[in-house]
Amino acid sequence: MTAGTEGAAENGFRGWREAAREALYGPDGFYRRPGAGPAGHFRTSVHASPLYARAVARLLCRVDETLGRPPALDFVDMAAGRGELVTGVLGALPADVADRVRPYAVELAARPEGLDDRIVWRDEPPEGVTGLLFANEWLDNVPVDVAEVDASGTPRYVLVRADGAERLGEPVAGADAGWLDRWWPLPPEEGLRAEIGLPRDRAWTAAVATLERGAAVAVDYAHTAGARPPFGTLTAFREGRETAPVPDGSRDLTAHVALDACATAPALPGARLLTQRDALRALGVTGGRPPLSLASSDPAGYVRALAAAGEASELTAQGGLGDFGWLVQPVGAGDVLAG
Repeated sequence: MTAGTEGAAENGFRGWREAAREALYGPDGFYRRPGAGPAGHFRTSVHASPLYARAVARLLCRVDETLGRPPALDFVDMAAGRGELVTGVLGALPADVADRVRPYAVELAARPEGLDDRIVWRDEPPEGVTGLLFANEWLDNVPVDVAEVDASGTPRYVLVRADGAERLGEPVAGADAGWLDRWWPLPPEEGLRAEIGLPRDRAWTAAVATLERGAAVAVDYAHTAGARPPFGTLTAFREGRETAPVPDGSRDLTAHVALDACATAPALPGARLLTQRDALRALGVTGGRPPLSLASSDPAGYVRALAAAGEASELTAQGGLGDFGWLVQPVGAGDVLAG
């Protein structure tokens, strides 16, 4: 049980981290349920366009070149959903790379029927990875505790019941308090909130530690120091709509990620933070419209190119998916987004 919340569960209240963990990943949790999976409730870049998987495939090829084209090249899809991204990446790889790739899908839900037999389905990432670990909208679902400033100016843990009712618990203490002081200091103003991102720092550090050589990439909606939201970002999604964050297992529970804190956690050189817009442009996704002359010389090709431009624009849009953060951590490799 999280520090500061001991004994709270006896009257139905407990810390948000514990409540969200059970609601998302418990035996009847949101992510363990059969069916369409996350795609039935919210839309990520993976679902927005096949251009995204193609861009990740190009990134994997860059990692391959950086590593000197090893005999076996790993691709690890963290929080794989129903395997949409890893399937798209496999389909977009050149034959010479596809012949050497070892694809892994990391997900707690059961393996979906009809998935490519080459894909190894696991509930945790493999060790000794040589290649690319890619975590698209994973860290936002790593449960965290929530802190709120009380009337005396003291940050306290927010406790919650399964029906979403909240109350304040004990003052934030220990490593959680240290994390807040460094990464999300709360002014002594009643009602201000923060999500304590320490579990995400640790989860990212553990994921990066599975790499022997290559790169790890985390993609998420994020914020950095100097632009933290004053009341936090905890929310939920169900059946395509944003809804109240209630830890009852019926909905996705999510909060934006302090990616700058995650970036420093593994204590490795070369970590890079950039927007999805800049990352995808570096991987050839520009959103430029095709020349109008193509409409007369190749009408069908013009329509396809126009559709692709629209999808690329959505993936890189300001105020939307383009504002997502990319955290790129090389391990024994160079800058895979440099060119």
